Amino acid sequence: MTPPAPRGRPGPAPGAPLRTGSLRTRTVVAVTALLAVLLLALALAVQALVGDRLRAQVVERLGDRAAAAAALVGTVDDDDLADRLSAQGVSVVVTSPDGGAVTAGPSPDDLRAGPGADPLGELPGPAGGPRDSDGATDGTTGSEHTTPPDPASTDAAGSDATVSVTSSSVTDDGDLIRYEAALSDGTELALTAGTSSIDDTLATLRGVLLGASAAFLLLAAGALVLVVRRTLRPLERMTAVARSISGGDRGRRLRPTRPTTELGRTATAFDEMLDDLERAEGAALAAEARLRSFVSDAAHELRTPVAGIQAAADTLVRSRLDDDERERLTVHVVRESLRAGRLIGDMLLMARLDEGLALDPRPLDVAEVARGAAERQRVRGGDVAVEVVTSGPVPPVSGDPDRLGQVVGNLLDNAVRHARSSVRVSVASRGVDDTAEVVVRVDDDGRGVDDADRERVFDRLVRLDEARARGDGGSGLGLPIARAIARAHGGDVVCLPRAAGGGADPGLGGARFELRLPASAVAQPKSSETETPLHAHPTWHGGAERNRPE
Repeated sequence: MTPPAPRGRPGPAPGAPLRTGSLRTRTVVAVTALLAVLLLALALAVQALVGDRLRAQVVERLGDRAAAAAALVGTVDDDDLADRLSAQGVSVVVTSPDGGAVTAGPSPDDLRAGPGADPLGELPGPAGGPRDSDGATDGTTGSEHTTPPDPASTDAAGSDATVSVTSSSVTDDGDLIRYEAALSDGTELALTAGTSSIDDTLATLRGVLLGASAAFLLLAAGALVLVVRRTLRPLERMTAVARSISGGDRGRRLRPTRPTTELGRTATAFDEMLDDLERAEGAALAAEARLRSFVSDAAHELRTPVAGIQAAADTLVRSRLDDDERERLTVHVVRESLRAGRLIGDMLLMARLDEGLALDPRPLDVAEVARGAAERQRVRGGDVAVEVVTSGPVPPVSGDPDRLGQVVGNLLDNAVRHARSSVRVSVASRGVDDTAEVVVRVDDDGRGVDDADRERVFDRLVRLDEARARGDGGSGLGLPIARAIARAHGGDVVCLPRAAGGGADPGLGGARFELRLPASAVAQPKSSETETPLHAHPTWHGGAERNRPE
């Protein structure tokens, strides 16, 4: 069943080019735009709060006028009261208890049409200022210059209850604010003020906010350019390091001081990538060098037998030889052809080992394999004595008998070739449970292998004694073949250090090679249905394995 596609924004298609817009420009533009949005929201909020506060103050002033009018009722007539309340451009309608209405100030339509006086001006005093010849006051506050009332009327007015505002309502349509109040004596007041002055104040405030915001954004953008340039300086250094490395300076690294930050993680990943590339380059160069060396050594190894065969065949064809000389040359041709064939066979086997070795695993007794290899060595004859020793019970292993016989045979051939008089093959087991393994140790009494060459002897076509005649040795591939087959079985072949005198197992004083195989309870060799590439083992590098000198 096909899993559902992940929701959300689809990622970039594989192989799509990376979008590489200017990070500096995008950062500056994004932060500046964010600041502009925040400043705009702040300006709108300030303008709304100031507008609401100014309208609330107008309502408060109109309410104060209504309260002042309540205090003046009974002391001045309705016309004078309306005149006093209409100061600073307020439209006033005073309706007396008997139904008469007095109007003063601009009409509501006049207030809506154009700007008027400040509705937040001074409140009317308890008495108007002196009037001119036309009966209008001079606009000053204070007591009115009228004839004092007679005592009878004063006593009557003083005996009345104080007039107050009993109810009020406010209507705001955006252009006008209308305040209606009912007094306790039945008088009704309607006070209307325009909002043009508030609009002018808000317009001035809006201009100030826009100008200040624009100046702030310009300063912020300039500061952001400097800050972002300094912040992105590590990226410029990374670019410089990459260019210097491409120019040949392979050792340059960023080495971040704080690898947990965003730039630190990027720099760390960059350094790790460079380290991997440097290691890969070194491995590739080493593999190429090993391949060149192997090809050169293989050609050199083949050149000797081929040249001998060619020379002997030419002599046999062109010269008249007696029977003894002809037989000698014929034997030489056969011997050199066998040597060349063995070398070619070993090289083909190494190629197969590189590609993957097919095994036919089965339970087997390693001691029997060792005795069989020793018996084949005895059949070949020679002056070197071969002894097989088994210590205690040896558990079976799971492996290919032919391939493991080849491993022990190669170790024996190498030991016999360098021994003076004797070779000993010891078979034993060590470890328990999951760590149990079977060990086959091959000792000889030859000159041995120096500690510095214990790994080098497993290189392909390596001879530590270059002065030795090539005809006296093998192909130089016996030990790498043995190690590769052992590793395909989950084991290994190693060259042990020289045995110290007086040890538990002093050996014979020469070279000591050890084959290690896991016991059958933990052995997991590869079946014939699968092939194991030897380069998959940790110590296999796709090039020359390390070989004992021939």
